Amino acid sequence: MRYACPVLLCAVLSSSMAVAGGPGQGAEHWIASWAASPHRIITFIPNGPLTTPLDRQTIRQRVHLSVGGERVRVRVSNEFGSAPLIIGSASIALPAHEAAVEPSSVHRLTFGGAGSTVIPPGAPALSDPVDLSVPDAGDLVVSLYLPESTRIETMHATGEQTGYLSRPGDFTGTVDMPVAATTQSRLFLSEVDVASSAAQGVIAAFGDSITDGANSTSGTNHRWPDFLFARLHAAAHGAPTPAVVNEGISGNQLLRDLMGVSALARFDRDVLSVPGIQRVIVLIGINDIGTPGSRFGGAKPLLAASAEPTLATLIAGYRQLIARAHERGLLVLGATLTPCEGTANGYYTPQKERLRQAVNRWIRTSGAFDGVVDFDAATRDPHHPGRLLPADDSGDHLHPNDAGYRAMADAIDLSLLR
Repeated sequence: MRYACPVLLCAVLSSSMAVAGGPGQGAEHWIASWAASPHRIITFIPNGPLTTPLDRQTIRQRVHLSVGGERVRVRVSNEFGSAPLIIGSASIALPAHEAAVEPSSVHRLTFGGAGSTVIPPGAPALSDPVDLSVPDAGDLVVSLYLPESTRIETMHATGEQTGYLSRPGDFTGTVDMPVAATTQSRLFLSEVDVASSAAQGVIAAFGDSITDGANSTSGTNHRWPDFLFARLHAAAHGAPTPAVVNEGISGNQLLRDLMGVSALARFDRDVLSVPGIQRVIVLIGINDIGTPGSRFGGAKPLLAASAEPTLATLIAGYRQLIARAHERGLLVLGATLTPCEGTANGYYTPQKERLRQAVNRWIRTSGAFDGVVDFDAATRDPHHPGRLLPADDSGDHLHPNDAGYRAMADAIDLSLLR
């Protein structure tokens, strides 16, 4: 028996893997198709996210998937909550219009077989799989009912997609939900996974507001990761395509916690633990450079000017991300930092511009990354390289508009992602 048991165990594990579906030929396996990195609620942004508790309401949120699949599951997060998050019921469906869904597509979600769940503070919860076929680049609607007064502590501020809040009541199974309020933030919902026998892995776009799609047109899915998936899908000519998930957080920094925990702190959760992850594009650092000493709306600086990093500290942070990704066998592309001259309230200074240029030289020439995506070259004004090209500027001189985000996606050499 001493020798038979390991053999039996191997047989059981082999059978289990065939059912669960590792990334073998013809095997169904799970990959992330959409994501919104969770973070603590941000209260100091003008016209920012909801801060009042939700009371016996249903949240209905529409997400734009990258790859499709035959089955779906969702991840709900209470990772920054100070109290248990009670989900009274939940559902997924295909969208119809605004807060309405297609009647025949409504499917109840369960968690460990139960129709409700309690998520402890600091934890996420993964739903049971649901048999629902969703297409590539399709939309999905997730509805969550909160049966008790619930503080919004875990969220994603920059959704660039309208979400709907009901009047009091469980409307997770309702086709046309009565709407009491709307939000542009993501609330508690952090990931949607799909199961597919043809899935080709996941590319994570990891960064700050420029990856998050800030100032893109709401509801149009015009962030650069959306445009990247559209390019990959078109180039595949019907063949399976890698998924692209957006792991950007507006205001995020490489080295410091401010808007969301630092990129170094969240890299394991938002990249290394993503189901099916194979590649990551890193665009982070402009807020490390620009935020120290700057003021938002005339308020006092969020960080003292003395907190400005050095080139050496930024390089050390990038090398940590690269080393941790390589440890898991991931390919890592480094993206150059885009221009920001003209931004208000001290975010740009000539000294900060010199540091941005030094960072970009290192990204381009060090060989530390497995490849380089030159977003700076794609978006800068050739006559004034410290500024965004006027046609690509959303107006704040930091964030691209829809055309600028498309230009960023077009600048990526797709051969680096195959």
